[in-house]
Amino acid sequence: MDIKAGLLKKDKRAAARLISMVENGETEAVRIIKECYSMTGHARIIGITGPPGAGKSTVTDKLVKLLRKSGKQVGVVAVDPTSPFTGGAILGDRVRMTDLSCDPGVFIRSMGTRGALGGLSKAANGAVMVLDIFGMDYIFIETVGVGQSEVDIVKFADTVVMVMVPGLGDDIQAIKAGIMEIGDIFAVNKSDRDGSERTAAEIEAMLDFNRNEEYRPPVLNIIARDNTGVAELLELIENHWKYLNESGSFRQKKTKRLRTEIMNIFRDMVMRTVYSLGGGTNIIDELAEKVMERQLDPYSAADILLDEFTKNRKDNY
Repeated sequence: MDIKAGLLKKDKRAAARLISMVENGETEAVRIIKECYSMTGHARIIGITGPPGAGKSTVTDKLVKLLRKSGKQVGVVAVDPTSPFTGGAILGDRVRMTDLSCDPGVFIRSMGTRGALGGLSKAANGAVMVLDIFGMDYIFIETVGVGQSEVDIVKFADTVVMVMVPGLGDDIQAIKAGIMEIGDIFAVNKSDRDGSERTAAEIEAMLDFNRNEEYRPPVLNIIARDNTGVAELLELIENHWKYLNESGSFRQKKTKRLRTEIMNIFRDMVMRTVYSLGGGTNIIDELAEKVMERQLDPYSAADILLDEFTKNRKDNY
């Protein structure tokens, strides 16, 4: 299969294969993305995050269906906990979104976190780029609920929807866990439960306490299962997009995200090169042994590693 040609022809199989290649770190995937990168930048990237049990998949499902009614092409990157047996995603989100997966205008990909912090697969950004090239209007990234480390989603999304829910224990403690910093919109789901108004009020109070910015995240009570408030949530997402563009914040946010992306790619390239040094011998282990025996200090060991890395780059380029 010609992956690049298939991708440009909107072949879902080609897109799925390319995302798998990205996950596996194949150089061919990097080549294709390099050649097609000028076609990116058109998709709106929406992050859906929040604690476990908040109903993130249901919220995503309802938002995608609403966008499909207006003819939008939608991609979903659902980051599932990694299976301890296979290293792959458990695929829970695709099971829950069976009807969406049959929609020709929707592309759903479940990915395993593979130990990545922040509930995001290391390949999630590559998957977003592939779906952007594919021609999606909106791309949703739904993360696993792992608490504070979900701040990593900010590096990928234009708008972050924090899905909260009453009845998960100490709501204030969840709010204090650092996640207040990352939400552009707060949706209190399952608001037919007792305590939903209190949860919304607590979020509002924390926003009053923490925020000194021009943009104040709105808080909305919804019942995603019944589609109650979902249209209003989509409207808030659209309003945030308008704010980003009208205030000039979008370019600033995008530049910051790309800076992080470049540094992540560079770090991965450096680590791959370092681990390939020594012709199969793990030079890091050798240096660690010398530091253990006090033949070297850690700073000198790092200097040696840097020298070896620099020499390797010069020899190969």
